[in-house]
Amino acid sequence: MTLAVTTAPPVARTEPTVTPLHGVTLTDNYAWLRDKASPETLAYLNAENAYTEAAMAPTQALQKQLYDEMLSHIKETDESVPYRMNGFFYYSRTVTGLQYPLHCRRIATGPKFDESQPEEILLDVNKLAEGQPFMSVGGMAVTPSGSILAYTTDNTGFRQYTLHIRDLATGQDLPDTAERVGSIVWAADSKTLFYTTEDEQTKRHDHLFRHTLGTETANDVLVLHEEDERFNVGVGKTRDGKLLMVEIGSHTTNECLILSAQTPTEAFQLIAPRLDDQEYYPDHRDGTLYIRTNDTGRNFRLVTAPIATPGREHWTELLPHNPDVPLEDFDLFESFLVTSRRELGLPVMDVFPLSGDRELGQSARIAFPEPTYSAGSHVNREFDTIVFRYSYQSLVSPASVFEYDIASATSTLLKMQEVPGGFDPALYASERVMITAADGVEVPVSLVYRRDSFKRDATNPLYVYGYGSYGYALPVSFSGARLSLLDRGLVLAYAHIRGGGEMGDPWHDAGKMMQKLTTFTDFTAAVEQLTAKGYGDPTRVAIEGGSAGGLLMGAVVNQRPDLFRVVLSHVPFVDVMNTMLDATLPLTVAEYEEWGNPNEADAFAYMLRYSPYDNLKPGNYPAMLVKTSLNDSQVMYWEPAKYVAKLRTLKQNDTPLLLHTNMDAGHGGASGRYDYLKEVAFDYAFLLTQLGVV
Repeated sequence: MTLAVTTAPPVARTEPTVTPLHGVTLTDNYAWLRDKASPETLAYLNAENAYTEAAMAPTQALQKQLYDEMLSHIKETDESVPYRMNGFFYYSRTVTGLQYPLHCRRIATGPKFDESQPEEILLDVNKLAEGQPFMSVGGMAVTPSGSILAYTTDNTGFRQYTLHIRDLATGQDLPDTAERVGSIVWAADSKTLFYTTEDEQTKRHDHLFRHTLGTETANDVLVLHEEDERFNVGVGKTRDGKLLMVEIGSHTTNECLILSAQTPTEAFQLIAPRLDDQEYYPDHRDGTLYIRTNDTGRNFRLVTAPIATPGREHWTELLPHNPDVPLEDFDLFESFLVTSRRELGLPVMDVFPLSGDRELGQSARIAFPEPTYSAGSHVNREFDTIVFRYSYQSLVSPASVFEYDIASATSTLLKMQEVPGGFDPALYASERVMITAADGVEVPVSLVYRRDSFKRDATNPLYVYGYGSYGYALPVSFSGARLSLLDRGLVLAYAHIRGGGEMGDPWHDAGKMMQKLTTFTDFTAAVEQLTAKGYGDPTRVAIEGGSAGGLLMGAVVNQRPDLFRVVLSHVPFVDVMNTMLDATLPLTVAEYEEWGNPNEADAFAYMLRYSPYDNLKPGNYPAMLVKTSLNDSQVMYWEPAKYVAKLRTLKQNDTPLLLHTNMDAGHGGASGRYDYLKEVAFDYAFLLTQLGVV
């Protein structure tokens, strides 16, 4: 089944080529699209949306059916697990019919949450969203005294946040405010706020300010300014609340500064100066810094240092570097610490008792039961505690929160996400298989399917999702919306390709910079071998990816258009060369450490080999739905728009090629939960129709 298109697609005019570089002339067509306020640009994007709407009109009933199914699997009125902090239990809740959560608290009368205490609503995001097409809360920070809330909001999707400060006794916002704010943290006096701001052009957080409650923010003290365009500034606090901490970091290098939360007007102290290709991440306990660092190996080790002399020359090893097991993170408490590592790509968590002399006791492992899953630290705000909260979910098991008792080494389930609508986990199965990449490396793939419809005879429609960039480990998570695909017989696969972080930084290194092509060949190998092993029908393969995963979609379609039947590409980074050659765009300079600097001849030549926009050529292409947002600050809307326009001039078959622009959102699409479900239903209707599944 194909979509009936009743109107002609828009045709964008072309413009002159850009200046040659390294002996190559790049075509920067459709440059006029960059002015998003111009009537011509808006008319063009709206015409594309009208074309897409007409093409998708025959699926409206299916979209409604899918939306209703997905909504039936959501507990619309629900509440998060409360966590204790500074004499209160904090939580968020949702209400049937409301798009956004309410952030609340109740007084803590003891160690257990007491529902009889009156609820205080700190922030109702639905009220913030009134009259706004988009609403996102960036950060929230309550003073140690519990009396003041600082929070940031974005009402466009452009990740441009405004600072607000609310008196919780009155519920009214104070005059104190600032624009383009990133991270926020309160000092111990509950009146001094530190916050970062971004550069207007590059959207890089480069300034740190100190604000005193009740004063004009125009008079705020500039604490530091980072001039190197590769680096971003962030501010936070150690879990024990004793130290304020600033991190100045790029993709590969960082340095941290600390300051007693009791003396916010003093100068920050540098722990250790930045060194190329070295990172370190500290926390604090009883005068000692505990530091995760990759100074001796890419998979990180754990060291300690006295707070008085924190430099590298005083680092003492606590946990050595393991070349096979990356140390992803650690959680530090008064009497224990928890490490988060990956073994064969799967998360593992070990609990170590701490003695007074900073030595680690015998570890206990938190066990996880399934062949593929996601697990990690949950909200743990109390430093002096005897329990540790962690989250767990899989492709089959809904998201859950557990509490691990340190003394008994046992876990208690606090809450499992309720999935109404007749969900029965016994109907579904998950697997983890290894595929062999072109160079012989074994690449893991996570699979899920419905037991009663799956036959390993290459007859099921196959859906494969990929990302493979920035060292991001693709999460193996539960999705109620995904049941609409599983219940229609699809086999779903999640390819943990190189460029991601499943096996630590070496896995990332193997798929970035001058190794980036590995990401794409890993993905095509996964599709080929999954169908060869009988997990899916080779003539009915759907693939999906977003952002850098949209680059993946564009690259593999150019390389192997015959391999896929349908492609969902969200906010795709497809115009690699023109974007990375424009240092005025947000993120470009910092991204040199991920993709390479195209001003260097070798990097230019290599990047040009895979840039999707530059490698389009005449031929047949699979059905494609390309989605973007007008206010995206990470992948500008004109990239996917001109990619589709150029592809229309080269595409020789009649499969659908649709572009949809969300005119009121940013990189993540719609902000409201119901609006987001409608977007997913739209995507799935396209996918199922093109696969011939109804």
